Amino acid sequence: MRWWVAVAWIEELIREAEKSVDEVEVFFVEGESVSADLKQKKVSLATTSRDCGLGIRTILKGRIGSSSTNNPEEWRGCLKAAIASGKLATPQTWDGLPGPADIPMTPLVFDPKLAVEPQAARELLDSMLLGAAEHDADVTAGSAGLSTTRVVLTNSHGIRYTDQHTGVSVSLEAIRDQSTGYEFDYSWALDRIDPVHVGERATFFASESAKGTDIPSGEYNLVLSPLAYAELLGNVFVPALNGRSVHAGRSKFSQSLGQPVADAAISMYDDPHIPGANGSTVWDAEGTPTRRIDFIKNGVLEAFAYDLKTAYRYGKKSTASASRGGYGGLPGIGHHNFVIDGKRSTLDDEKVIYIHNVVGAHTANPMSGEFSVELSNAFFMEGGEYQEPVRSAMFSGNVFDLHFTIAGLGTDTRTVGSLILPSVKINNQRIIGK
Repeated sequence: MRWWVAVAWIEELIREAEKSVDEVEVFFVEGESVSADLKQKKVSLATTSRDCGLGIRTILKGRIGSSSTNNPEEWRGCLKAAIASGKLATPQTWDGLPGPADIPMTPLVFDPKLAVEPQAARELLDSMLLGAAEHDADVTAGSAGLSTTRVVLTNSHGIRYTDQHTGVSVSLEAIRDQSTGYEFDYSWALDRIDPVHVGERATFFASESAKGTDIPSGEYNLVLSPLAYAELLGNVFVPALNGRSVHAGRSKFSQSLGQPVADAAISMYDDPHIPGANGSTVWDAEGTPTRRIDFIKNGVLEAFAYDLKTAYRYGKKSTASASRGGYGGLPGIGHHNFVIDGKRSTLDDEKVIYIHNVVGAHTANPMSGEFSVELSNAFFMEGGEYQEPVRSAMFSGNVFDLHFTIAGLGTDTRTVGSLILPSVKINNQRIIGK
């Protein structure tokens, strides 16, 4: 309650805005963070910061204006700029910001015990270096960070929502000869990450990949790790579910609603209420109460993602998929916890090429789905055991077609950004070797 008094100026901002516009939305964020970076095995940079930011969105007769500042004391100037920008905006169909809903305000990704202190970051680095010593490779870089953030969303219809988030991140890079290894982890709580494992995996991949041999071009059965699969999925498949792209004709799925777009064993959904998942929230970036959205069920496309602006424009309803990249940006269509699921099984009973990561997925064509990537830290694998490492090879194909040929989902699950997904097996794929 004391904290809400400290931001009572938001109420004054809303009252002032209502004199000039039909609606106003206020997004305020403040937090503290600490981070430490490694250069080889020594700390090269350590920072502690406290930040805050304010974003204002105004609506007047369908014209949307916005402005932001990192100094909330300057909210009057920020509001004036938002109103002025709205006067220059093109009017659009608009049916109003949401009003308050009876939703719980208990944070889903917040650890009150997390100490955002330099010593905690240093201990994370030390733990990674301990794990890295398990294999013969040199550490080139690493980082560890801890943060806590408080978010406030209010509007002129009575929404007064608050949320808190904590985060812990670690990553390490290693090299042996010309072969590199990289691993990372992120969670909302300190006891949910394993920095020793991160360090060990990074040097393992660097050390073992240095022993790699060339393979001939041909067809192979592949297993994509969650990390490799996320690169292809996140750059091509997920954006095709964006309602704005769909209605603008910039999505492969524009005419595919109700049709199969993946193997019948595959389902994809956004579940924003998973306790402890990185993107969990009970309200989206516009204050719409969140719910599970089944985009693909048993291979069939069932829904697209919408925020308010896109939903109003095309006569749809918001799926509570609005997200923000920060206080300075307007809400846009995103997702919270995008889950890939289906029947799970062991994928490497027979010999496969296991691909830990790929390079170049960002160059994939989001419309056609065509891609060509370089394998990174790839190994032959059988019975759960890494065997001969693969030096270098290329993998090309079509991300959309790939989802009709998935032969199985692994028993593992990993969070990569906002994606929660398993390894996937794909048979008879063309690999360009030497």
